[in-house]
Amino acid sequence: MKTDVLQITKDLINRPSVTPEDAGCQPMMANILTAAGFNIETMVFNDTTNMWARRGQQKPVFCFAGHTDVVPSGPAEKWDTPPFEATEKNGILYGRGAADMKGSLAAMLVATEQFVLDYPDHKGSIAFLITSDEEGPFINGTTRVIDTLEARNEKIDMCIVGEPSSTHQLGDVIKNGRRGSLTGDLVVKGIQGHVAYPHLARNPVHIAAKALDELASTEWDKGNDYFPPTSFQISNIHAGTGAGNVIPGHMDVCFNFRYSTETTAEQLIERVTKVLDHHQLDYDIKWTFNGLPFLTDKGSLVDATCHAIKYVTGLDTELSTAGGTSDGRFIAPTGAQVVELGPQNATIHKINEQVAIKELYQLADIYYQVLVELLAS
Repeated sequence: MKTDVLQITKDLINRPSVTPEDAGCQPMMANILTAAGFNIETMVFNDTTNMWARRGQQKPVFCFAGHTDVVPSGPAEKWDTPPFEATEKNGILYGRGAADMKGSLAAMLVATEQFVLDYPDHKGSIAFLITSDEEGPFINGTTRVIDTLEARNEKIDMCIVGEPSSTHQLGDVIKNGRRGSLTGDLVVKGIQGHVAYPHLARNPVHIAAKALDELASTEWDKGNDYFPPTSFQISNIHAGTGAGNVIPGHMDVCFNFRYSTETTAEQLIERVTKVLDHHQLDYDIKWTFNGLPFLTDKGSLVDATCHAIKYVTGLDTELSTAGGTSDGRFIAPTGAQVVELGPQNATIHKINEQVAIKELYQLADIYYQVLVELLAS
């Protein structure tokens, strides 16, 4: 019996899969995929459950990628409806994960089920890469699955990640790339002392101010046709003991780069180091690489996705690389074409997260049309 995208979305929302918990979402998905002829492989790494499902052995390998985990609901009493009880009201479905991204997972399943019925001898292979670690530390999820696939030379050629990419209506924006993310945790060292005797101390806030101002005002690059200029943002600063009469002995600064393909993490590190050294700071710094920038230019996957959106909604979609990181950053470096397409993102991670029920059905139709364009026999 053919599944229904609304019912599957409800069933997924009703499972409180707060990261890294899967709460039975993947087994439910696996049952549907098994019936459609998929081989299911469960990969558990520490606290994270992942699923790799594949139908077919030929190339190209088209993959749907996504996550079953969600962020915590926050205070349940502030929701208009229970966060883990999917609720319909006036054509809207409410619940944690409705937009990010259980609605997309349901649409992927329904689209694939229908496509396999219509084209049982389709070209290539269809795969699902599903994790429960996207909203968490993202160390035991997609990146570990990709490492496993790479080790056995199993390659993804094209991938749609179901992240909520749309802005005002379904399909108005798809992500064909993402900026890189690089975080710096800086400790500027000074000498603690009494504020009345500054000559006996060295205030790290004062001595770092000019360097931080220079970093904040630097033009790192100009971006390009797909990426905005690289941005530098200070996210946290802390210094002092809490007393009003003590010069702090050190200052902690956390900052982040979201960078384009016009520069590299190594170049950014070199330039930051040069500024800090120029201002003669005594410091330690720890760098964290959160993801490389990636870009999928116009070609088979981007074109098929745009055509499918036009066919279903009538919209001419916009290509964008804005926003945060996604698990696409782990898939694209293998050589795969990657785009992100999902519901509107206005309520993700918020109280009363929601998705328009009409758009769930449209999303399933779009995913189906992508499969038709790329793999129909």
